[in-house]
Amino acid sequence: MTAGRLLVGATPLGQPSDASARLIRALASADVIAAEDTRRIRTLATALEVKPAGRIVSLYDQNEASRVPALLDDIRSGATVLLVSDAGMPLISDPGYRLVAACAEVGLPVQCLPGPSAVTTALAVAGLPSERFCFEGFAPRKAAARTSWLRSLAGEPRTCVFFESPRRLADTLKDAVDVLGSDRRAVVCRELTKTHEEVVRGTLGELAEWATDGVLGEITVVLAGATPTADPEALVAEVIRLVDEDGMRVKDACAQVIAAHPGSPSRRELYDAVLRARA
Repeated sequence: MTAGRLLVGATPLGQPSDASARLIRALASADVIAAEDTRRIRTLATALEVKPAGRIVSLYDQNEASRVPALLDDIRSGATVLLVSDAGMPLISDPGYRLVAACAEVGLPVQCLPGPSAVTTALAVAGLPSERFCFEGFAPRKAAARTSWLRSLAGEPRTCVFFESPRRLADTLKDAVDVLGSDRRAVVCRELTKTHEEVVRGTLGELAEWATDGVLGEITVVLAGATPTADPEALVAEVIRLVDEDGMRVKDACAQVIAAHPGSPSRRELYDAVLRARA
């Protein structure tokens, strides 16, 4: 018998109408639906007027490892297994990694039905640089771990996206002010794509004050990257080394050093500083 396949399906964040046509077809035709919450996927299917043909099994963090062998057997036997989480793309701070990794390890086909993701949706509306970004999952729950994590982001130049519980948002923003400074810009996205969607932009200080009285709903935070800074004396020394040891022209050495160090002064400023240092 021909082996089946695993479909990784993105589900709507809030509006059922955001479901892709491919997801709708897969819900109707898959032999097995592995869902983070079986009740929620049944509710979504009803909203989409889809009647699942296959059996629906639960697959969440606590039981994923034990579910994987049986699901692999299903796929080997020719079944199409659809993997879905409660909302958005599976594996992105949601279950599914063990199943996908197991399929990859034994050579079983894995395909993705792309669609909604809170990460990219938040980036799209945040108004912060998005050509390069990092995703940090959920912020650490405990204060000490959270402070250490925030320190690791102090010099991160990329825009950072992370999830947070509404119960801990105020504490996390307060800690962020203490570690990263009150002026760093951020955006809190609440209930993305849902009826009460809210996108609040400001500095960390402003957002920490806003969250003091409590916030409800699913939370995605977009944090601006750190503004790169460079040590002018170190840059001048590097240019002089390139000129003296590698025989480069001052102009070319300045261009190379500036390209390698975000936050450098202008080429003209660095050039003049090198001339003053060598005078």
